[in-house]
Amino acid sequence: MKFNATSRSTKGTSASRRLRREGRVPAIVYGGNAEPLSLELDHNETYHAVRKEEYHSSILDLIVDGKPAGSVLLRAVQWHPYKQQVLHVDFQRVSKSQPITTKVPLHFINGDISPAVKLSSAVITHPTTEIEITCLPADLPQAIEVDLSEMVGGAVLHVSDVKLPEGVTLAMHGDVNPVIANAQVKGGGASADAGEEGEQGEATEE
Repeated sequence: MKFNATSRSTKGTSASRRLRREGRVPAIVYGGNAEPLSLELDHNETYHAVRKEEYHSSILDLIVDGKPAGSVLLRAVQWHPYKQQVLHVDFQRVSKSQPITTKVPLHFINGDISPAVKLSSAVITHPTTEIEITCLPADLPQAIEVDLSEMVGGAVLHVSDVKLPEGVTLAMHGDVNPVIANAQVKGGGASADAGEEGEQGEATEE
């Protein structure tokens, strides 16, 4: 995925404001062994690009002044507090041989055909919709699918339960293992029914 930029010589708050009035977006590229590179981007092109999920989890080919300038990863987008306006964008240089750590979105599939929904009328919620991974740039997935087809009522899936693509590892922080999916049974659902049947059975035996 490519994006075009123009080198920027003027810096500072006043220069950035002037760029924005002209429909441009100030940006910076940092990292690697090179000095930070100040750029300016077309606002409309940037606005539509950063609203795409894959733009945030893809290696981007940087073109500066019409010439290839290496590969980068989008790291931060600063938005106007109430306008639909991009104020600033940060990119990080990446090397083919150096692992990167970044967040990628989770795509949940087959929840509607799972036993949790079909048999227990459960509602599957997704408290976590992205995870942090480490991999080489060539192995970076735009998203990771989580198959919920075997999920049962009352079950909970954690980050550690995600099946990762080859070459990708979780960037775990200590013992933190967030919940990514939770099959909540309405009003107790099948679990409550099973409990009531058990109590009736015990009463009959007595």
